[in-house]
Amino acid sequence: MSILIKNGRILTASEDYHADIYVEGETIHSIGKNLNVSANRVIDATGKVIFPGGIDPHVHLDMPFMGTYSSDNYETGTRAALHGGTTMVIDFVLQTQGKSLHHALESWQGRSNGNCYGDYSFHMAVTDFNENTRQEISQMIEEEGITSFKTFMAYKGALMIDDGQMVDLMQEVKKRGGMVTVHATNGDMIDKLIARHRAEGKLSPLYHYLSQPEVTEAEASGRFGDMANYTGVPAYIVHMTCEGALNAVRRATTRNQKIFVETCIQYLILDASLYQKNPEGAKWVMSPPLREKKDQAALWAGLNQGLVQVVGTDHCPFMWEQKMMGAVDFSKIPNGHPAIENRMELLWSEGVRTGKISANKYVEVTSANAAKIFGMYPKKGCIAPGSDADLVIFDPEEAHTISAATHHMNVDYSAYEGWEVQGKCKTVLLRGQVAVDEGNVLIHKGYGEFVKRGKAGLVI
Repeated sequence: MSILIKNGRILTASEDYHADIYVEGETIHSIGKNLNVSANRVIDATGKVIFPGGIDPHVHLDMPFMGTYSSDNYETGTRAALHGGTTMVIDFVLQTQGKSLHHALESWQGRSNGNCYGDYSFHMAVTDFNENTRQEISQMIEEEGITSFKTFMAYKGALMIDDGQMVDLMQEVKKRGGMVTVHATNGDMIDKLIARHRAEGKLSPLYHYLSQPEVTEAEASGRFGDMANYTGVPAYIVHMTCEGALNAVRRATTRNQKIFVETCIQYLILDASLYQKNPEGAKWVMSPPLREKKDQAALWAGLNQGLVQVVGTDHCPFMWEQKMMGAVDFSKIPNGHPAIENRMELLWSEGVRTGKISANKYVEVTSANAAKIFGMYPKKGCIAPGSDADLVIFDPEEAHTISAATHHMNVDYSAYEGWEVQGKCKTVLLRGQVAVDEGNVLIHKGYGEFVKRGKAGLVI
């Protein structure tokens, strides 16, 4: 199969130019002006922008959590991602305390294998670091191609590890060439605040937010950075939300330390005023919670300053009925919100269109940096001969409205209902195949492949 895409404006993390792209098989064969080649299909991209397929390095599909499962599975979640221009996701395998990493991996493979429309990979969440787990780290990296290891500084009794385990894990991962990522919030402080608010009968969604003040994230981010500096491990903070946490990373740079940072689309454009709504505020109950306007400003600045390298989603959707498990107690609301389909279009509309970030920065933070940080570049996140033909043909002028009535995620509400967006994914290619065209899915379930990743570094 060959495809010729003509007359498009090609955007990469560093370039912006007009040319044709010739795709042969699964990869990009050549790029040039007025390419004179024969192809099975010709796509005219006049007036359109072409950028690499998005990589969302933070999703939770078919995940067991708080007595239920996230409502998008690997089939519905990766299909919705393709509609929104994301061609690859990295999900989290969660170790069960007392059991092995391989036990967890087999559970997640049982749900993902053969079910994905888009390409995917895994982070391994280590919740019980012991001598048996230590032996598995090198196997995950060398044999499975899983090179990033997630840790939690919250959710005691389920996911959280202590600082001693954190340092031991960091030292082992450093030795084996991997990366440690973190949910950086102070779990002990949060648990205390939750218990206090519940005891006082303060049970609305607002108290989810008030149980996780900025200091809980700022403190944990600084502590994680200190441990990473001590061990020398490549380090990455997921879903950063606030100015205080960003300042902890900024301070780390004064000792010549590099900490990679991811924020999520919701933290750039939504704020904590939504928690005043009851019970509707449950839609935005996530951890960490939405923050203040000043935190949005800090994160946008962090993107342009190079302190924040990635914009993901932390996509973890639940049906409204599931959210209402916490109708009378905020601590029972399953944490998470749907955004896997909305990220690329929202960030273009709210970032590039408004002048908050450049078009090149957009490509950096939606695909190129994730590919580099997580060991997939230039196979992914790149438009160049030899790279996978993961391409989005995007109309920057087409306006549309986000709604649960039209989205493809398996969730019965939208966190962005009625949001006016300018910019629309028109055609999406995944490894040389037209995956989505004008809203129609043209590939089959199981076309998505697991991507083994290379080792981590401190330079992107």
